[in-house]
Amino acid sequence: MTRQHAIDGALAHFDDPEGFFEDLKARVAVKTESQNPDRLPDCYAYLEEQMRPAFEAMGYACKVYDNPIEGRGPILLASRHEGDDLTTVLGYGHGDTVLGMEGQWKDNLDPWRLTKVGDKVYGRGTADNKAQHSAHLAALKAVLDARENLGFNHKFIIETGEENGSDGLKDLVAAHKDDFAADCYFASDGPRFDVAKPNLTLGNRGAFNFDLVLDFRDGGHHSGNWGGLLANPGIVLASALGTVIDVNGRILAPCLLPPPISETVRDLLKDVDRQSATGGPEIDDTWGEPGLSRGEKVYGWNSFEILAMKTGNPDNPVHAIPPKAVAHCQLRFVVGTDWENIVPNLQKHLDDAGFPMVKVQASTGGNAALFHAARTDPAHPWAGWMRQAVERTTGEKCRMVPNSGGSICNDVFQDVLGIPFVWLPLSYTGCSQHAPGEHILWSLTREGLELVTGVYWDLGDPETAYNNENDTGRTAA
Repeated sequence: MTRQHAIDGALAHFDDPEGFFEDLKARVAVKTESQNPDRLPDCYAYLEEQMRPAFEAMGYACKVYDNPIEGRGPILLASRHEGDDLTTVLGYGHGDTVLGMEGQWKDNLDPWRLTKVGDKVYGRGTADNKAQHSAHLAALKAVLDARENLGFNHKFIIETGEENGSDGLKDLVAAHKDDFAADCYFASDGPRFDVAKPNLTLGNRGAFNFDLVLDFRDGGHHSGNWGGLLANPGIVLASALGTVIDVNGRILAPCLLPPPISETVRDLLKDVDRQSATGGPEIDDTWGEPGLSRGEKVYGWNSFEILAMKTGNPDNPVHAIPPKAVAHCQLRFVVGTDWENIVPNLQKHLDDAGFPMVKVQASTGGNAALFHAARTDPAHPWAGWMRQAVERTTGEKCRMVPNSGGSICNDVFQDVLGIPFVWLPLSYTGCSQHAPGEHILWSLTREGLELVTGVYWDLGDPETAYNNENDTGRTAA
């Protein structure tokens, strides 16, 4: 059997009406909303009823770990050991989703029912991340069917709390480090930056949510009798925000800025041009840090966003000066940003700018989010090997970006396991993840399955296998 036999087998499973579609249909039907505490049993069910049988059928040993944080989703580790002298590869996927948002989908589509409309396949969790880790399972089975072994050791994590910031995952892996130990990491999540061509991603931006709060007094007061006499918190907060970011989206507060873009990162991004996806919003090239390319803005720089802002009652305004204003903010940040001191440093910035009454607070509860920025060195042998594996399938140069624009748990693999990580995204930027209408492109998923199968075949082929003896241990650039 050959590499092409394995790829053909994977694609045959994909094209079989009773194959990949039915596998994904069953997985999407499990309502794994990790942000809904009532769905915790569904998260366990996804691991026990969907993932465990699929992995065990391929000769993997499976263990489900309770999350060390009460109320957070469990984690499954599937392991297949073929030889002490073989490279161990770690994979990852997350089975949880954001809320289904029933009733908000176009044409009243059911988010928990897989629905194909042309090349788009709708369902909550399709793009993020059930179709992507399902492609890995299908690719692994195709390699095993063709070769009867992988030719490498393999471990695969399925967590069910990624949409809650992967709370507990880092502590769990640290407590069971030997269980999760590996030489390198390969997984799929997130979108390509160009739908027409594959790319590799070497890490992620971090994310930190915080609130700017202005609380002047108890209760509202008549805007006629008190207008001109009482400070309006909405106006003051808007003015304070003007010292943090300007009208064109340029970050003004130095404490929220990253270090200068390195030449290594700039070189990776020189040919990266983020395009708007079909049906997506038009890119505003006047927005953000001036002088940067689109790729540099998303993959090499920080972005500050106001996710929500409230003063008074927007749904039912009354003729009263509101007592309070709050802005829910987020910083997406690259490696090297001093995220740990955002709260005190931004508070000092506001104090110095004349707004000591505006208080900076780390978000809590459902508004909280914290992901660490992490990145594999582009010069790491694992990054080079992965690029070559993808190019064997496409016959074209595969582009790499230093990190995704979004955030995920790469710091677990960097800080706890100390291994290099590379992602091969199988979605696209117009997939509507986290929104009503989440979907995958069927043709893109099929192509992704072909690419993933090629990577797994090459890992176990003695002629192309990754030699981790060349691994220098570099995990950050």
